[in-house]
Amino acid sequence: MKLVQFMMNTGKIRLGVLKGDKVIDLNSHANWVPNNLVEFLHEHESAEKLLNEMSSSPENLSYSLSQVHLLPPIKKPDKILGVALNYRDFCEQNNLAPPKEPIVFSKFASTIIGPYDRIRHPKSSKAVDWEVELVAVIGKVARDVKAEDAFEYIFGYTATQDLTAKDWMQRNGGQFLLCKNMDHFCPLGPYVVTKDEIPDPHNLNLKTWVNGELMQNGNTSDLIFKIDHLVEHLSGVMTLLPGDIICTGTPAGVGSTKKPPTFLKPGDVLESEVQYVGRLKNLVVN
Repeated sequence: MKLVQFMMNTGKIRLGVLKGDKVIDLNSHANWVPNNLVEFLHEHESAEKLLNEMSSSPENLSYSLSQVHLLPPIKKPDKILGVALNYRDFCEQNNLAPPKEPIVFSKFASTIIGPYDRIRHPKSSKAVDWEVELVAVIGKVARDVKAEDAFEYIFGYTATQDLTAKDWMQRNGGQFLLCKNMDHFCPLGPYVVTKDEIPDPHNLNLKTWVNGELMQNGNTSDLIFKIDHLVEHLSGVMTLLPGDIICTGTPAGVGSTKKPPTFLKPGDVLESEVQYVGRLKNLVVN
């Protein structure tokens, strides 16, 4: 099942299920249904089963994809958690030793934009880099979860570009807060795919194209810390809430490693894809 948040010409956010090229509007007749996925996950522990039942109702209205504007499928999570240096090939390309435990940073919800929205290039940076990532979406409250139980707490997956202002990373002593949290630095989507549709989250291809040129071509099998390990590690420190997202890291091929280094500029078209999860396409603008 593919969950989307979308908007019609009314300007109201709606929650839907994508079936083929049709968007099933879950808010079209049931007034008790929240119009966002985070709230739905908070209210219903058996969210997947209920959403599946609701999407089959003959009372639902549906629209073609061409009639709607897809929004980020997760809009205001309590937490956006990123993991740095989590691919072996990325560490090798940057001549860095693989970390002994996850290097975790946070992003703010204000960075999130939709899968086809424009990325506003910040005036304050001249080195905006791309980083395609698989994102795990938490489905229920998770605290002190063991790795062997971790996938019980995963609702599904989506894709992101964890954009990074590499010049701000250097000027701030290597800290991640400012370089990761500029406006529009988290394109997300195009939908959340429930975990039952992903054969193996640790064997997914990830790709980035800039103006049609392939820049990143990796696979989640190269993850240093797998998703179950990340859930155990993070939930041992803080309570993970429904709708929280874990950005699991990026493979080799970012712009800062090219010779000479290459970064995003206004006019560039950034495309990002995670196998079985979906593809984003974002235009960079002034």
